[in-house]
Amino acid sequence: MNSVDRNTGIDAQEFVARGRDVVLAEANAVQALVPRIGSDFADACGMLLACRGRVIVCGVGKSGHIGTKLAATFASTGTPAYFVHAAEASHGDLGMLREDDVVLALSYSGSSDEVVAILPGIRRLGATLIAMTGKPHSVLAQTADVHLDIAVEREACPLGLAPTASTSAMLAMGDALAITLLHARGFNEEDFARSHPGGRLGKRLLIRINDVMVTGTALPIVDENASVTEALVEISDKGLGMVAVVDRGNQLCGIYTDGDLRRTIETRKDLRTLSIRDVMTAKPRTIEADRLAVDAVNQMQDARITTLPVTSEDKLQGVVTMHALLAAGVV
Repeated sequence: MNSVDRNTGIDAQEFVARGRDVVLAEANAVQALVPRIGSDFADACGMLLACRGRVIVCGVGKSGHIGTKLAATFASTGTPAYFVHAAEASHGDLGMLREDDVVLALSYSGSSDEVVAILPGIRRLGATLIAMTGKPHSVLAQTADVHLDIAVEREACPLGLAPTASTSAMLAMGDALAITLLHARGFNEEDFARSHPGGRLGKRLLIRINDVMVTGTALPIVDENASVTEALVEISDKGLGMVAVVDRGNQLCGIYTDGDLRRTIETRKDLRTLSIRDVMTAKPRTIEADRLAVDAVNQMQDARITTLPVTSEDKLQGVVTMHALLAAGVV
């Protein structure tokens, strides 16, 4: 721990001490927000919840970067939002603002030129303005309908210049708004999945069995009166490692898998003389087509199997395989 970095001449302990000081400064800045979350915060939540338009998050510089993240968080948790750079807003982008929108303006100083320049336009239009600053007496804070105080005792930067603790506080306060609104809207996992269809959670909560099951001519099927030899031909042709056994009304009677074949061979019986009905697994596990694909994954993992027949009122509709679920990104 006392080794000296040959490039800088600084020992490891100083690196560790500096790093810990930054984390503590930012943690303290976030912790200091807790007693400030009161009536103003509740008012801001009420305004955002009642918004009939969109939430427009606005900022410049480091506050703008935080604003971009917060707009994305709002949008993905049930509060329609987008980010508008304050400098671009004063050069035409403010034209997208409507009376029923809510503007969340971010500026630690509360006096950023680009943000202050668009305040008259926001006020004239009649849009609701929520400000997040570290200066309660600033122009932005005094102009806003509600002000959220994110003042910090000190920045983590030893020069007191680079926004560090203040941006952490701004991010935490914005996240607090977004997640509080999530609860208020009753936003659940399925809602989240709809806004994240490309992610693993979205796939697990949106993809259903009928999206991935094998059907039609690709489905391995034999009649209940077929021989084991006929069933083996069907298994080989369709390549799913199993065959569904049905009666004349397409009612599922059972399945026969590669594993069943190995067990049949172990009995030393002549495969050419056996009926599939004699060796199939009767009353196998099944699943319905409208169920979530993740339910099939859970069933397969519990039973240590790799295929499931898909049925409706015991009639065969298809087969879902672990391979298809893996390919769809459900697993």
